[in-house]
Amino acid sequence: MNRIKLNSDVSFSRIVYGMWRLADDENTTPAHVQAKIEACLAQGITTMDQADIYGGYEAEEVLGAALKAAPALRDQIEIVTKCDIVAPVGRYSDAKAKYYDTSRAHLLASVDHSLRLMNIDQIDVLLVHRPDPMMDHQETGAALDGLIASGKVKSVGVSNFKRHDWTLLQSAMNNPLVTNQIEASVVAPECFTNGDIAFMQEFGAPVMAWSPLGGGSLFGDPLSPMLAALNTVAKAQGVDATAVAVAWLLAHPAEIAPVMGTNNLDRIARISDAMKVEMDRETWFALYTASIGAEVP
Repeated sequence: MNRIKLNSDVSFSRIVYGMWRLADDENTTPAHVQAKIEACLAQGITTMDQADIYGGYEAEEVLGAALKAAPALRDQIEIVTKCDIVAPVGRYSDAKAKYYDTSRAHLLASVDHSLRLMNIDQIDVLLVHRPDPMMDHQETGAALDGLIASGKVKSVGVSNFKRHDWTLLQSAMNNPLVTNQIEASVVAPECFTNGDIAFMQEFGAPVMAWSPLGGGSLFGDPLSPMLAALNTVAKAQGVDATAVAVAWLLAHPAEIAPVMGTNNLDRIARISDAMKVEMDRETWFALYTASIGAEVP
């Protein structure tokens, strides 16, 4: 599988395995989690996407148990995790409200928690999960630079940031931000025209796409024109609609890395089918037309 280079130290597999439901599976044993990771590795999918909040702050620990049981896996994967969301569940159950915290103290404590829970010594990419309207960019930027200098984090990026959020944080950092994880799919195509994708292309940083299947909504209406358009392409190329929806993102020149989250081993084993799909410009726009519900102007 092709790879995306973030910087001299870190690269991603072209498709990322998302672990936000990892702790929600009926089977969270180390052996079962290991089987999921190995199913990814068999396809060349080496990048695992986590966040401290996933699974009510439990998903990182589920991954950590698997890595403790099979430590050789660590050198075969890249681990992305996120922080700054404080929700009144799990270890923050006494919080009075859900909020964001990009203070130095919180970022450092979050990283230490993540390292301990995942049984690892270094996070490959740490993402600030959500823009913090109370962010002190000088404090946050210095803290993130410090985490890289400490060796606890290889590189830093963001998630759900707009251009102004990105440039503000980057202005206070010595290290370049390496990615922005945003929502992108055939059912959420706004990023292609609202400047989110364009700015990342201008800056030269790849994009991670969360919910590349629209959080499952893509398959909610079996009679939808969008699903019909995907199925037409899928039938012609011997794959399913999921593969075509992912291939639509892969075809864009912005180097979009779809984050595919499923606990089903059979579905995991087919994630790379998207790489088989041939997506020319005409096909891309035919799907885009179905996505926006109208011809382009």
